[in-house]
Amino acid sequence: MNEKPTTRRQLMRPVQLLGLAFLAALFGGVVTLMSMGAFQAHPAEDVQRAIFAAIIVAGITFIVVLVGISLLMLAIDPTDVTRTVDRPVLLDKEAKADETDEAEDGR
Repeated sequence: MNEKPTTRRQLMRPVQLLGLAFLAALFGGVVTLMSMGAFQAHPAEDVQRAIFAAIIVAGITFIVVLVGISLLMLAIDPTDVTRTVDRPVLLDKEAKADETDEAEDGR
């Protein structure tokens, strides 16, 4: 019943992707509202300007997070998720083979 994900869609479902982007946009919008003083006693023009800026920041944040996470998900090969790694990740396969040959020659 607890199968490991085998496809990109199972790695991160679109609802999770949209939810994460929405939460980041909401956070950016609230921070913008608070930093521009929308919750303080300011004239209506300043509050309206703060709300407008917060909507713009939230929209940009939503799009950037959505595109960024989507591009990062494309970098993952779904078959690599289930495969165990028994060597250093940044080491080339050829370098690993050369090291094993040198170790066998030294014995």
